Amino acid sequence: MKIVVMCGIGLGTSAILKVNAERALERLGIDADVQATDVAGVSVAAADAQVILTSSELVEAIGKTNADVIVINNYFDVDELAAKLEVALGS
Repeated sequence: MKIVVMCGIGLGTSAILKVNAERALERLGIDADVQATDVAGVSVAAADAQVILTSSELVEAIGKTNADVIVINNYFDVDELAAKLEVALGS
């Protein structure tokens, strides 16, 4: 399974979201490849992704995708990430 985390530039914020998404997945017992990207690279990075995690401000920048887009309000909240990933992934 592939999960893409996206922020505007693809550096600091997406790195934080990536680490916390991996923590949430570990908590749920789900094995996934988590990849960070920016707005410019999301179409390539998410071409084969099942889930995209991002902020509400960036959802429209994603464009057409087959992945489930999950809006994260607090990138530091592992509980929020775990709850939303659990619902999306049906675990």
